[in-house]
Amino acid sequence: MAGDRAEKLPRKTYERELLRLQMELAKLQEWVRTEGARLVVVFEGRDAAGKGGTIKRVTEHLNPRIARIAALPRPTERERGQWYFQRYIQHLPAAGEIVLFDRSWYNRAGVEHVMGFCTQEEYQRFLHQCPIFERMLVEDGILLRKYWFSVSDEEQQDRFRRRLEDPLRRWKLSPMDLESITRWEAYSQAKDAMMVHTDIAEAPWHVVESDDKRRARVNMIAHLLDSVPYQDVPPPVLDLPERPESSGYQRPPRDLQKYVPDHAANL
Repeated sequence: MAGDRAEKLPRKTYERELLRLQMELAKLQEWVRTEGARLVVVFEGRDAAGKGGTIKRVTEHLNPRIARIAALPRPTERERGQWYFQRYIQHLPAAGEIVLFDRSWYNRAGVEHVMGFCTQEEYQRFLHQCPIFERMLVEDGILLRKYWFSVSDEEQQDRFRRRLEDPLRRWKLSPMDLESITRWEAYSQAKDAMMVHTDIAEAPWHVVESDDKRRARVNMIAHLLDSVPYQDVPPPVLDLPERPESSGYQRPPRDLQKYVPDHAANL
């Protein structure tokens, strides 16, 4: 695992490189917008493998109107009666957009299969149809990138424990997450089968070793940037205009409006 291969990335090194990569992501975003490109990035992996934190760093300085996150809740009764991929299709990007799937259609290959939320027939149909579906996306011009975040069982256990003890992160821990501990091998087998069927030339899987979250984040972002043929698009020239002289406007008295109390004054 990652913890056996390399030391933890120092914070200063991480922050410096992350900022550089985020500046490149801004250039990528502008290229996507101006070229009318469509970029889909799929984030999958074990619970507590660091997907959410990486997504936050990717989107931190991007325009949410261009780069958006698709994190779908459990399907509704109506959606359960649709073709499986149908609910995901409506979240795909239009020209000039980036969509990051915080988990995706691969739910069927992982949690639904392991937890028995789909039938064996539905699972086998997914493994057959998924490569066809993704080839259609790529054939239509969508840039599809798929990342699997890999974390060791020891590190996952530690992260679960920290979430359990931290009230700010307690919401990240669900009964389903805890049950994944007892089904480690079942999830491993499901992941292996998924890779065999869906690691296709048109849309290959890229594994991110994530025992070190800092290293995982910069490695994933650097790989994404290297995989897209973007170019630096010069921004439009903007001039800050001079503020015009007052035309006699009088601001209403302050006591006519309700102001937020100055909580900071008591710190």
